[in-house]
This record gives sequence, C-alpha cells and structure tokens, in this order.
Amino acid sequence: MAIKHSVFDLSVRDLVNRPGEMREERFSAPAPEQLGEGLVAVKEGAAIDLDVRLESVHEGILVTAEVDATADGECGRCLIELAVPVQVEFQELFGYHGGEAIEYEVQDDHVDLEPLIRDAVVLALPFQPVCRPDCPGLDPETGVRLADHPELVTPEHSDPRWAALAGFQASEDNGPDSMSGADQQREER
Repeated sequence: MAIKHSVFDLSVRDLVNRPGEMREERFSAPAPEQLGEGLVAVKEGAAIDLDVRLESVHEGILVTAEVDATADGECGRCLIELAVPVQVEFQELFGYHGGEAIEYEVQDDHVDLEPLIRDAVVLALPFQPVCRPDCPGLDPETGVRLADHPELVTPEHSDPRWAALAGFQASEDNGPDSMSGADQQREER
C-alpha cells in the first residue's frame, strides 16, 4: 500500500545526513482545507504560495519558509466582503529519529509542512478584520452601512455611563520643568 503524501510533504532524500547541503523551492499549492474560523479564513482550495529553504544540519533538516495567501471574509464592523493578504514566515527543525521525543521529524525522507503552514496562517489572521481602520460600521437602528450614508454618522458617540465624566476638564501638563502651585509657593518662601 502506497503512502499518500500531502502537497506540502517535501522529499529531502538528497539532503538527509549531508550537513551543509541546501536546496530552495518555490511553489504554489491549493489549501487542503479551510484555514481559520470566524470572520476571515483562507478558503479550501485557495492558492498558498511558498518560498522554502531546506538546509541539512547534523540534527536534521532546518526548514525556513515564507507563506503568502489571501484570506476571504467580511468586515467586523460593516459586514462587507473583504480579502486580507496573509504573509507569514516560520523556521523549524525536523529532527532525525533518534529515540527522543521531538515535535517534528523527518519521516521516510520527507518533511510535512502542512501543520506548520496551518498554524502560522491561522495565528496571522486578524481577530476583528475591518475594511478600513476608520470604518464607521452599521447604524444601530436601521442597519444601513454608515460609510454609504455619512449623513447618519453622529459626530460623537456618547455612552451614557460616561456622562458624569463629561464635565471634568483635563489638567494641563506643561512638562517636567513646570512647577505646580504648591511647588511655586515653596520656592517663594
């Protein structure tokens, strides 16, 4: 029975036990499953571009990779569709099997990058993506997108819980060289 390898499972037969040898690969492959949950995710089948450097060292194969993908989803404020570029880098040592427990190891002269790619991409996704930093969101009463109707945007959203603090004025701070009124009185004595 043949072992089925993923598209991110790279052969390192030419590098195994040859410290100092190196190989670089550049390729694109479809995402094997959706990467991420919530408002944005790299959809299954979306292109993932990889720039990989494989280096043979005494302990195993050192993998350095740059991953580029596009996450699709919606703005967390106004709910329009958006595409977020995802660019991540990672470096990991795939050790040779030596009886010790290691997180990643060279198996059958291959290194499987899929779990590393999945972890790096998912951690790089924004938790609350926005279409633009100043997105005003939706009108709480009508549900219309405020960016399309600027006349509905109120200049200041006030929370009634903070109303008691509205009357307080901030004190002026003129820097470390300025003295307070009490310090000035002490100086005059």
